[in-house]
Amino acid sequence: MQIFRHHAPLPPAARGAVVAIGNFDGVHLGHRAVLDIVAETAEAAGAPRGVLTFEPHPRRVFRPNEPPFRLTPFRVKARLIEEAGIDLLYNLHFDLAFAQRTAENFVDEILVAGLGVRHVVVGYDFVFGNKRRGTAAFLMERGRALGFGVSVVSPAQQEGGGDVYSSTRIREHLQRGEPRLAAALLGRDWEVDGRVEHGDQRGRTIGFPTANVAMDEYLRPAVGVYAVRAGLERAGRTVWHDAVANLGYRPTVRGTDLRFEVHLFDFDGDLYGQHLRVAFVDYIRPEKKFDGLPALKAQIAEDAARAHELLRG
Repeated sequence: MQIFRHHAPLPPAARGAVVAIGNFDGVHLGHRAVLDIVAETAEAAGAPRGVLTFEPHPRRVFRPNEPPFRLTPFRVKARLIEEAGIDLLYNLHFDLAFAQRTAENFVDEILVAGLGVRHVVVGYDFVFGNKRRGTAAFLMERGRALGFGVSVVSPAQQEGGGDVYSSTRIREHLQRGEPRLAAALLGRDWEVDGRVEHGDQRGRTIGFPTANVAMDEYLRPAVGVYAVRAGLERAGRTVWHDAVANLGYRPTVRGTDLRFEVHLFDFDGDLYGQHLRVAFVDYIRPEKKFDGLPALKAQIAEDAARAHELLRG
């Protein structure tokens, strides 16, 4: 997959694509339905498959003081979009100046003059342009006038009338400690992909060494203990290890900052500075304060045993 961080000038091979437009945070099953239509339409037209997205996320620009909320920062989002078979990813810089573009300017300058789109695919609730005046209906009207097709995708939901596939709904599940429900909407376990940083190394002293994983832009899910799988890149592939993780403030040792600490089962090695993919499988319990390190060690052993059971199941 080729990534372009501008809309013009583009090489001829990067123009004339069938392009889905959106933020695609999470690249969940609803997003995958949009990308499937891109694939079908592109195949019929003999055109490349494209996605147009924006960084930083517009929510971060308009509400900069909100807590972290991303399900998939750009590096992870790009990987998932590539895995969906997309050929071209147009990742445009979003700021307040970009937000002032009118809907007409967005279509004329970016979609037509820049990308030369053959067909555009958007969700039913897609809005764009200054003051969100551009709608899917407006886009269809401009497409008819300027010679490109438009497909508008209806909301998709789980079979049997379950949740609508939605990034907001996934965030709610994670913040309530419901990773399995989040996974049902994502189509996979939710992951945090972060660099392993130096911690206080207290886990080594009680027999449970942990990797302190930076969460950066990621949403903070419910504080507590999780059964997880931890993935390490080895020779071009991801090697997964069953693990148990704690996201919390460590009240037993008077911690003050939120940390995400992962203990890999049956692993012995130096992880500092490496990227670790941590997939949230199930929630074990909320964080609590213990009377001392012996009580904490005993509880961690119980948590590890429970994680083993959940991961085997």
